[in-house]
Amino acid sequence: MSDPALDLFAPAKVNLTLHVTGRREDGYHLLESLVVFAGAGDRLRLWPAEELTLSLAGPQADKLRGEDPADNLVLKAARALAAWAGIPPRARIELHKHLPVASGIGGGSADAAAALTGLARLWKLDVPAAEMHKIGLSLGADIPVCLAGRPMRMEGVGDGLTPAPVLPPAWLVLVNPGIALSTPAVFRARSGDFLPADPLTESPADARALAEALSRRRNDLTDAAISLAPVIADCLSALDAQPGCLIARMSGSGATCFGLFGAEEEARSAARILGLTRPQWWLSACPLLPAEKS
Repeated sequence: MSDPALDLFAPAKVNLTLHVTGRREDGYHLLESLVVFAGAGDRLRLWPAEELTLSLAGPQADKLRGEDPADNLVLKAARALAAWAGIPPRARIELHKHLPVASGIGGGSADAAAALTGLARLWKLDVPAAEMHKIGLSLGADIPVCLAGRPMRMEGVGDGLTPAPVLPPAWLVLVNPGIALSTPAVFRARSGDFLPADPLTESPADARALAEALSRRRNDLTDAAISLAPVIADCLSALDAQPGCLIARMSGSGATCFGLFGAEEEARSAARILGLTRPQWWLSACPLLPAEKS
């Protein structure tokens, strides 16, 4: 009988806020962001094997099949962890891709974080949290927060993480218009002064209070992303028009946008309506995940 697979969920990362506060001499921008995770995501399955392989499945898998395997974050994560441990990278990995690629919700980063977590278990490695953080950050700015997998305040270039205040139950409708946006291109398109961060410091009582708190804060990349992909403005308008939508905002560097809802029924109804009127868009109605990892 073959060994059972390790099965891991890689949830979508959503930036409820994103403040661009400065830029270092090396060109990297400094950020402050309230990051949460949604009940929509990819799945990874891992097995022991004699060599390292990756197979792709799922509705968004075709977007990855044309890329150079050397650029795949899951394989990079496996090799980086094996190099840290001083062992050969041996595993069979199956990635079920459901999240759109290059979409501002951290799909690749979430996959890499799940690979690091799962392979540490598969290879029976005791990796200190600080070392796992360091390995993740060497691969991508969003990977450390995805390793945390809970609502966090993210600062700097992804290296500063502190737990966010407790957030109320809420639902999200995620919308992607079917385009991939380059994060560096969005940062290059950004203009204007750097503004101070405005972190959320208190726990909102409910989803409406959370939306009110978010409305006083920003995603400083929205205008730049819309200048490159005007359809993002259509996504925001379509979400904002749905009954029960408390706030609509872009996540990360786009193009995925989210609508915040207080009730599951409202979110699912909005997703159904948008699915009928914009069948070419990727849509998901999903809960905002709590602080405890799923």
